[in-house]
Amino acid sequence: MDLSDFIGMKLTVEKKVTEAMTASHVGSGGVDVLATPIMILLFEQTARDSVQDSLPDGCTTVGVKVDIEHVSATPLDERVTVTTEVISVEGHLITYSVEAFDEHSRIGGGTHQRYAVTLERFMKRLASRKRS
Repeated sequence: MDLSDFIGMKLTVEKKVTEAMTASHVGSGGVDVLATPIMILLFEQTARDSVQDSLPDGCTTVGVKVDIEHVSATPLDERVTVTTEVISVEGHLITYSVEAFDEHSRIGGGTHQRYAVTLERFMKRLASRKRS
């Protein structure tokens, strides 16, 4: 699987902060603002979606590393815009630059890595771990 053509692939997604996305709801804090784990989830989903349609049939990506900062709070009902861009590919390892903005400023960013896998092979390995 040659993924070198993925470099430069970009995707931007916009979401409204709902109660289910707040730190007080997910248990990562006691405030009704976008939770850091949810921001990371948005980075992962957007990165996955940015390349999924270009992968061979039966393949997907799995997250393996996040290195982000969350620098500003976003209140309930505001819009968050997340952008991911593939910045490097080493074999099956895809590295993304990730950034998030709310209606006022940059709220976070960093890098995220995903590994391209053949789903059938991945699931076989997982099943063998369950037997142990």
